[in-house]
Amino acid sequence: MGLRDRFSNFLFRQAEKRGWVDDFKGNIRYSGRYFSCSEDALASSDVYSLMQDISNQVVLAKWKVVNCEGVEQPQHKINNVLNRPNSYLTRSEFLKLLTNAFLLDGEVFPVYDGKELHIANNVYVELNNQLVPKYKVNGTEIPYEMIRHIKNIGVDHLKGVGISDLGKDTLEGVLNAEKVLTDKYRKSGLLAFVLKLDAHINPQNAAQSKLIGRILDQLESIDESRTVKLIPLSKGYTIETMKTPIDDEKILAYLNVYKKDLGKFMNVDVEIYRALMKSDIERAMMYLHNKAVRPILKIFGEHLTALFFSEENPYRIEAEIDILDFVPYSTKTNIAYNLVRTMVTTPDDSRKMLGFDKLNLPESSKLYISKDLVAGEDLNKATDDSLKGGDDNGQQKGSEDV
Repeated sequence: MGLRDRFSNFLFRQAEKRGWVDDFKGNIRYSGRYFSCSEDALASSDVYSLMQDISNQVVLAKWKVVNCEGVEQPQHKINNVLNRPNSYLTRSEFLKLLTNAFLLDGEVFPVYDGKELHIANNVYVELNNQLVPKYKVNGTEIPYEMIRHIKNIGVDHLKGVGISDLGKDTLEGVLNAEKVLTDKYRKSGLLAFVLKLDAHINPQNAAQSKLIGRILDQLESIDESRTVKLIPLSKGYTIETMKTPIDDEKILAYLNVYKKDLGKFMNVDVEIYRALMKSDIERAMMYLHNKAVRPILKIFGEHLTALFFSEENPYRIEAEIDILDFVPYSTKTNIAYNLVRTMVTTPDDSRKMLGFDKLNLPESSKLYISKDLVAGEDLNKATDDSLKGGDDNGQQKGSEDV
């Protein structure tokens, strides 16, 4: 165990004695809502859908502890923390919250208290004279060994930038435009009427006031499009409909341009992504993975490694994506077939990839090669015994086409 690990364990014990862990968990519990001003971004269907696609890929990744040679360490105790970060969030929920906060706010603060992994909010960050960061949550200082500041770097080393900052103006415009259209049709198209009278309105004229009141009551009671009202009017009274000032075509044209721009703040061209989703889901998922998800997995892995391990510790945190999760089942069967034919995997390996149980038989754990894949100059050698009819025991030799 390195010096930093021993020091961190000492800090954990001291923090528990001082009640710091209880204070911090109290801040987690009573600090209110997590997001600051970025929750409204989720009201945009395009932003929500794209964030779900990105965060779902992060969730589907296999998070593991590996040594300096990249070999997985399944028995390491940190695996338990990765699989069960705390008592109130599952692994998937924690990773989605970590990703969504990173995308929306541009920064997120995971905290490891020695037993559980949390996400802190309302964190104040500053650098001291030795350029060591100091973190405070509601006045409670958190030792820098127990917290990491994951940032989507822009031009500031102390603050990350997310869609709530980068796309603030665009986001507000899109949300307001969507709200205008929604309110219009929620209120039956903002239907309004104008009551015209040839005579001057006289407040002292009781009969006139009573008639106007009844007409208005009839109009206001129209709450459904299929409602029909028959309103008898005397001479000099007419009712006309008022045209709504909201131009649907202009608002839809605005949304058609600027809603797509919101994806670019997450490094995704929505037009390309949607076109790929229509033609080739596998390519669409790979496009999203390479443009947005892969850098996030890299930066999360680096920060979690620094959070759990000291510099001299040989272990690190990595995320592994199974690319076959992005392909349809028919394509996956073709891949499995070709992998067996080229001696890359055994039949049991391919069965596992397709979701079947392994047979665990001697025949299913062997590598097979197809005769048509043997090099041309070796073809005669590979088939010589089979052409001769086998060996002395009557058993046929040579490659077998599977």
